[in-house]
Amino acid sequence: MILEQHSGSAPFAILADRIFDGRRWHRGGAVLISGGCIRGLAARSEVGPGWLQRRLPIGSILAPGFIDLQVNGGGGVLLNDSPTAEAMRAIARAHRRYGTTGCLPTLITDTREQTRAAISAARSAAGRDGVLGLHLEGPFISPARPGVHRPDRIARACSRDLDWLRELGSAGRSLVTLAPECVPPGLVRALADAGVRVAIGHSEATAAEVMRAVADGLTGVTHLFNAMPPLAGRAPGIVGAALAEPRLTAGLIVDGIHVDPVSVRAAFAAKGADGIALVTDAMPTVGAAVSRFELMGRTITLAEGRLTAEDGTLAGAHLDMASAVRNAVRLAQFPLEDALRAASLTPARFLGLDHERGILVPGARADLVALTPGLDVLATWVDGSEEAGR
Repeated sequence: MILEQHSGSAPFAILADRIFDGRRWHRGGAVLISGGCIRGLAARSEVGPGWLQRRLPIGSILAPGFIDLQVNGGGGVLLNDSPTAEAMRAIARAHRRYGTTGCLPTLITDTREQTRAAISAARSAAGRDGVLGLHLEGPFISPARPGVHRPDRIARACSRDLDWLRELGSAGRSLVTLAPECVPPGLVRALADAGVRVAIGHSEATAAEVMRAVADGLTGVTHLFNAMPPLAGRAPGIVGAALAEPRLTAGLIVDGIHVDPVSVRAAFAAKGADGIALVTDAMPTVGAAVSRFELMGRTITLAEGRLTAEDGTLAGAHLDMASAVRNAVRLAQFPLEDALRAASLTPARFLGLDHERGILVPGARADLVALTPGLDVLATWVDGSEEAGR
């Protein structure tokens, strides 16, 4: 059967040697796109002459666009410096050349005023330029696990905070990272009921406290292994609960710095690609020729791929999603399909968007990434519009 062009805006077909649809591989096929959506997958012989054809180089891979749940900055922009809709869109655009077609710009622990400004900005930016919502990483985290977050801006949540936190429910698919042992009873459930995703991070919660929060609607773990106690035989804590509980999706920074490759393999062995979401925790150095920036009064320096404050504390990551996929394959020795799923379909499912993102099926958004055999980005498509890779 030859598929002919149908009415609509500039239908076209992308032809690739290997296509990963989010679940399985297709050899020597084509993805058919019309009106910013995927019409279907077909064999090359089924693509009629009426379709414009974009042929990728020999050996290329076509896959769903990457979705990043934790991106603090990019292109020289740091969200904490400017919690505006324009900054969110600029960050998303900066990461597009690395295959990211959707992301949650992330505000780390800041004042309530800055935090509320970011929520207002997200309500304007969500759904534009790949901004899916907002990730608030703090300020309701444990003072015992601050990481690079400013201790004087870490806060205890009170009942009045719930009123403005609930506004995230109308700011796309947004996420709050908190320490459940540091918030009032009922807050996790109230956020989940408002449509806000809740993740645990920067916390010293016991496994029992984690499971109580899961019962209330907690579904995520922010940068597994980092800013939390290590797993111990009689104190499984957050790590043990995350590895054992299938209802939790764990974000993982695979840069070879934040988490040892053996620990990365252990996490994937326990949860599989359906339970791990690759994240970048990216800072403004990604996509910009800068090696130093200010983070709320602290100078952060990039050296040998590592971002640190003056005291040596890790301060986010100089990482993009394409590099995270490469690292998962090369450093942690994952099958490519597992790395691709953890970068696309799994985070999409976490956000409740797996019917339209992270998967190449009829009716899904035409958000795709083309990769070389070495997993460098050739091109990225958002709503069917192409942008060249780096």
